[in-house]
Amino acid sequence: MSRGLKVIKAGPGVTLQDKGRPGWLDAGLSRGGAADLLALAEGAALLGQSDDLPVLELAGMGGEFRAGVDMRIALTGAPMQADLDGVRLAWNASHLLPAGASLSIGGTVSGSYGYLHVGGGFAGPRWLGACSAHMSAGIGGPVQAGDELATRPDPGGDVGMALPVDDRFSGGTVRIVESLQTRLFSADERDRFTATTFQRDTHGNRMGVRLVPPGDGFHIDSGRTILSEVIVPGDIQITGDGTPFVLLSECQTTGGYPRIGAVLPSDLPLVAQAPAGAAIRFRFIGLEDAIETERRAATARKALARAVKPMIRDPHSIPDLLSYQLISGVTAGSDSVDED
Repeated sequence: MSRGLKVIKAGPGVTLQDKGRPGWLDAGLSRGGAADLLALAEGAALLGQSDDLPVLELAGMGGEFRAGVDMRIALTGAPMQADLDGVRLAWNASHLLPAGASLSIGGTVSGSYGYLHVGGGFAGPRWLGACSAHMSAGIGGPVQAGDELATRPDPGGDVGMALPVDDRFSGGTVRIVESLQTRLFSADERDRFTATTFQRDTHGNRMGVRLVPPGDGFHIDSGRTILSEVIVPGDIQITGDGTPFVLLSECQTTGGYPRIGAVLPSDLPLVAQAPAGAAIRFRFIGLEDAIETERRAATARKALARAVKPMIRDPHSIPDLLSYQLISGVTAGSDSVDED
């Protein structure tokens, strides 16, 4: 039996991801990496390890996996239906996956991207300093049935731990800052943009998501042209038909569509995780507020480990319940008691 994780079956969007490859824009390669970087930090907190270790990203659908050895796992990101040998598993939690056991992960309950972490991380091949599959650049590829996913040594730690997570899987209000081209849009267009409730389109991938307005699209003043220039995840491009397109981790590196704004990095998971049909609105904030918001978000990520708590387990889900000492100090009832 493999000492890693055997893939019995996998959805079409299951890939190995980490924090990506920053620093290659000049070579035409975007950062890539996990669509929801916060989920990496959450899994790291649950397993007590670094957040730069490779994990499995599950886009919409998971798969079935079999453990070759006892391993610790954590489940984060978009909640998905998961069970271990038929026993339902809690999401946003860590678990023991015994050798030979089968882990089944179904579709998302809400959100778009779920994540499967293992203690020590996966041991995938590295290209340009990272293990992330970058589909649009042709680096790596999807995980497929029959694959043997090697894992790194796990230093060990607790399982049965849970992490409370705020909802970022159903849309909401996204904070943005102005881009170099925001002022090419008239004040009326900018006001209409922030007053509009968009719907996440069914078309979207790791390059970006399309947001559909209920009425007319958005346009810059006539007669203006935009030169192609560097773009990054979070930029909001307004395409030729006036529809906003929010760029994600595998976006192209240059583009000529005008950008009405840029999503704060700490809010980008909310856009990436929004399921089809979810409502999204935008709110401009100043640069100083944005910097302070990012500082607070970084502090919150560092504090995740302190928020991890033991799960309160349902006795009906514990197969070896009778092996636990449920009540300390119980006697047969006939024991003698010393009296002073």
